[in-house]
Amino acid sequence: MSGYRLLVDWDVIEKVNRSPVALRRTFKDAFVRIGKSPDRMCDYMDPNERGIPLAVHVCRGFAFKYWTDFADRHVKILDIAPAVQV
Repeated sequence: MSGYRLLVDWDVIEKVNRSPVALRRTFKDAFVRIGKSPDRMCDYMDPNERGIPLAVHVCRGFAFKYWTDFADRHVKILDIAPAVQV
């Protein structure tokens, strides 16, 4: 079975474009890994403001929030933010 189609929110694209080149590579690598196997990349679930659970993958100090549409085989990257340690 092949990977998922990756859809990235425009605000995320803007954050990536404003980032240093090395960090952009980190983001791109994380996107590719999430797109290939979103269910295995999830470190934890975090509900959005409407209570819908979003998957979160933590990589190199950043939290990538995404939603997987298994029926359409889409992964929607919704946010990148600095990961918060608890």
